[in-house]
Order: sequence, then structure tokens, then C-alpha cells
Amino acid sequence: MKTNRSNMATGLLKVAAGVAGGLTLMFSQSLLAAPSASEIIQKANQASYYAGKDGRSEARMRIEDSRGRTQTRQFTVLRKNVEGTDRQHYLVVFSRPSEYRNTVFLVNKNPAADDDRWLYLPDMDLVRRIAPGDKRTSFVGAHIFYEDISGRNLNDDEHQLAEETAEQYVLQSTPKDKGSVEFASFRTWIDKETFLPVRIEYTNAAGEVYRIMENANIEVVDGYPTPTMMRVQDLQSGGNTVVQFRGVNYDLGIPDSVFTERSLRNPPAEWLDRR
Repeated sequence: MKTNRSNMATGLLKVAAGVAGGLTLMFSQSLLAAPSASEIIQKANQASYYAGKDGRSEARMRIEDSRGRTQTRQFTVLRKNVEGTDRQHYLVVFSRPSEYRNTVFLVNKNPAADDDRWLYLPDMDLVRRIAPGDKRTSFVGAHIFYEDISGRNLNDDEHQLAEETAEQYVLQSTPKDKGSVEFASFRTWIDKETFLPVRIEYTNAAGEVYRIMENANIEVVDGYPTPTMMRVQDLQSGGNTVVQFRGVNYDLGIPDSVFTERSLRNPPAEWLDRR
């Protein structure tokens, strides 16, 4: 009887040891597999701004102030990656309303330095260069900033993994040059499956959230997960801007000549029409 009990106890100990060993291995593998904050933000940046070799989309923007008054803008966005680099080109051409028709925004994005940004105002036949210090100001009266169009330079902030859930990574980011921006920090919720940021909350020096950006209605287009709606809320003013995207396509073979200063006054009609 004692022998049977001894054998049973030995067997239970082996099972327990096996389970513990398995759990330890799984935990170790989980730790090894967890990406760093740097890896997460790099993947999120790629998913958000670098899908395909190039891309095109039509956008309808609805701007609402704190009193419920609304304005709309319609425009087309063309984008191309510079092969073998992290550089990009963007061209944004407005079609509606009439007072914004043929207003054009051009960006030469360079992660190693300040981006070059130009805005063409047809009523004045004026090309205005957007200074680096103006990149976090309103884009055509919306709650979206110039910097939001092509993305913030990843090297401008320190990033830490603040939280992890079953579906999301949550990063906490603080600016390296606090005097160059209006926020004290921002927190980003990144979907684990697509690596798309689905929510960003900006906080002020008092630790209060004052601005929220959200990406939603994610669809797979040409093999790339793509948000088809973006919303920006200004909690201080009470206003918000919603942008809906349609006609999204990737890998169209857009030529480099589209992204030159010449296109500011002469937008490339053949690439603006839906293909």
C-alpha cells in the first residue's frame, strides 16, 4: 500500500514538475517574443504610412466647431515611397468647396531631417513654404495638423511600452524637445494584428488629455489593412474633424514627376481622377 502511495506521489510530482516546466518555457518564449517599444513604433509607422510602393485616395473632410457649425473639404492624396530609403513624397490636391479648389499641399518627407512642405494658394497665386515650427498648426482650418498628413518623425520622441493587452500594445511617448510642441506626451493604442494605431491621446503639462486621434473602419485594400475613417477631437475647443477615405489604391506606378514644385500650380489631372 505504501509503495502504491509512494508511486502515486512520485507521479504527481513529475506531472507538477512537467506543468511548471511547460509554463516556465511558455513564459520565457513569451518574453523573448515580445517586441520592444522601438520595434512596435517602427512597425506601426510602416503600417500607417508606407503601405505599398505608392498610393492614392480620395478624402472627404467634415469640420465641426463647438457650436455645431460645419464645413467640408474634398481632396485627393497621392503618395510615393523613395525606393531604398525612408523618404516619401505626398501631394494633396483640393477639389471642393470652390474657394479651396486647386489648393495644393506638397510634402517631401525626410526622416533624417526636417520635412519640406509647401502650400499653394491659387487665389493669390502664392506658394507658401510651411516652416518646421508651423508643422503642428491647423491644416486648412481643420483640427488636423500639417504634421498629421505625412506623420511625425519617430526620432522626435522617446517611446516606452506602457501596457499590453490581448489585442493591443500601448505606447507612451514624450518629446525630446519639449519646447517645439504643444503637448507634454501622447499615448498610442496599436492593434497587434495590423500594427495600425487605432487611438492616440495627447496630454498637456497638467496631465490632461486635450486631443484625440482615432483610426477606424479598417478594410483590407490591395492586401494592405487600411483605415477608411479618421477622427480628430479637440477637447479644449469642443470641435472635431472627421475624414472619410474612398477610392483607395496602392502600387499604381505613380511617377516621381508628380511630386515636384511644378505640380503645385499644375496638378497632375491624370493621377487625380479615379483609375
